[in-house]
Amino acid sequence: MNIPDYSMFSDQGNLAVHGIVIAARQAQLNWSQVYAALSSLARQCPDECGEATDTAVRECVYDTLEFTKSFYGE
Repeated sequence: MNIPDYSMFSDQGNLAVHGIVIAARQAQLNWSQVYAALSSLARQCPDECGEATDTAVRECVYDTLEFTKSFYGE
């Protein structure tokens, strides 16, 4: 399985974020819901995924999910 690079610090982190991306597509989540999932991941796994809310990660996820509304305002 080829996991995209979401700018996480580890392959494990990229895999966790990829799971959020897949779930977001299936459930047709909006950006606020996706951001909440990234925040939850960062809180629940601070040592492995604390950077899940970093700007670089958020931008990768946002672009991957092809959102078009304001990055900060949905």
